[in-house]
Amino acid sequence: MSTLKRFFKDTIIYGIAAVLPRAINIFLVKLHTSTLDAEKYAVNTDYYVYAAYLNALLTFGMETTFFRFFSREKDKGKVLSTSFISLLISTLIFLFFALFFNDVIAAFFGFKNPLFFKLLVYTIALDTLVVVPFAYLRVTNKPLKFTAIKLINIIVFSILNVFFLWFVPYAIQNEIYLPESLVNYYNEYPKVIHIFVAGAVASLSTFLLMISAVLKFKFNFDFKLFKRMLVYSFPIMIGSLAFVTNENLDKLLLGDMLGEKQMGIYAACYKLGVFMTLYIVAFRMGAEPFFFNNADKENAKETYSKILTWFTIFGAFFMLIVVVFIDLFATILLGKPEYFEALSIVPIILLANLFLGIYNNLSIWYKLTDKTKYGMYFSIIGAFITIVFNIIMIPKIGFMASAWATLFAFGTMMIVSYFVGQKHYPVNYKLKKVTYYLISSTILGLVSFHVFRGQYWFSVCTIFLFFGLIYFNEKMEIKQLLKR
Repeated sequence: MSTLKRFFKDTIIYGIAAVLPRAINIFLVKLHTSTLDAEKYAVNTDYYVYAAYLNALLTFGMETTFFRFFSREKDKGKVLSTSFISLLISTLIFLFFALFFNDVIAAFFGFKNPLFFKLLVYTIALDTLVVVPFAYLRVTNKPLKFTAIKLINIIVFSILNVFFLWFVPYAIQNEIYLPESLVNYYNEYPKVIHIFVAGAVASLSTFLLMISAVLKFKFNFDFKLFKRMLVYSFPIMIGSLAFVTNENLDKLLLGDMLGEKQMGIYAACYKLGVFMTLYIVAFRMGAEPFFFNNADKENAKETYSKILTWFTIFGAFFMLIVVVFIDLFATILLGKPEYFEALSIVPIILLANLFLGIYNNLSIWYKLTDKTKYGMYFSIIGAFITIVFNIIMIPKIGFMASAWATLFAFGTMMIVSYFVGQKHYPVNYKLKKVTYYLISSTILGLVSFHVFRGQYWFSVCTIFLFFGLIYFNEKMEIKQLLKR
């Protein structure tokens, strides 16, 4: 139980660093949607979709690879330096070619302003260079420094967003003095570019804060070690690219097939599904190093089983809260009523993301057994479902097709990973209990959404009912956890 206690403690600490920035980002959605119309919001969405692809490509699975090799290699310093130098070299090569062919690449990806792509290049390069330093802070259990730097990043980003998207236009409208150069800059470029500039400046601030840690690394590149790490990481990179496709290709296809406005509306409502993503990211931040560091423990598999059960319980509970209060969350976070059109996708996206979180739990088997190629296969299967379902169904049912495609893709990945994993690394997961909470939460959410939507007395009763189910079934373990 002390192992579980330590796991939950690490998850909470690192979860703050992962969740709080994304939570603040959610609240920035209202600033963005109230400032930008749906078409311009679609440009913002495109920008961060391409950012996700470039991030997966440039990091080439090195974060997970670093955790794996750091936990089992005797020479920790060599693992650290080899990981960092490999990312440094690849990033410098990327910078050279991306900036040299900036105009051509920007036009190819559909950026109307080449400056958009240049900002994206700088931002991704800076973010890539801090991947290993951040991973090092996690694996050496330095949560306070990790959290502080992550929070500074989002504070810088938020302040610049508020400054350019709210204060500057407010000052101009009310004739508050601003330097002429600032006013000219604001008027010269489209509003959406200020979001991208804020992101680049925030990434630069993070990089500067991490320089002191980077300078402490011993620059000792071991080519033989790198080849072994690359064999492990390459399937992860392919899987990451396929995973980004699962999460983001729908938005690009919607923009091409239905227009930028429909894509912008879908993307804004998709953000409400981020509540589940926050929970998953918080969990993963503490779980990944924990799983590797405890793989050799005698009761490791029993611990993994308990973690999956409680992950599902909390995830189902969070999903239900968002669904029963969906109109309240939409009013607070989305701003303009034009974005409410796609609220029907939110319950589907929430369940899809919960499936993804369960898949992340299950994926530990191929990471611990060094069979990362299976993760690549599962993600490719999901990407195939995403692409085919969207292309066939978007013309027939619009943006709802993208939501269902996400659910089917992540659900399939979860199921296939479980059955394949049980052959290679069997764990006695409590399937009946996990399924019970998933079905109970889903049914209660559907009844609330389709029958009692907006009736908050029923929403509150639903939450208490589900909480009662949890307590009734888990009261013995809850009492033990509280006692310890």
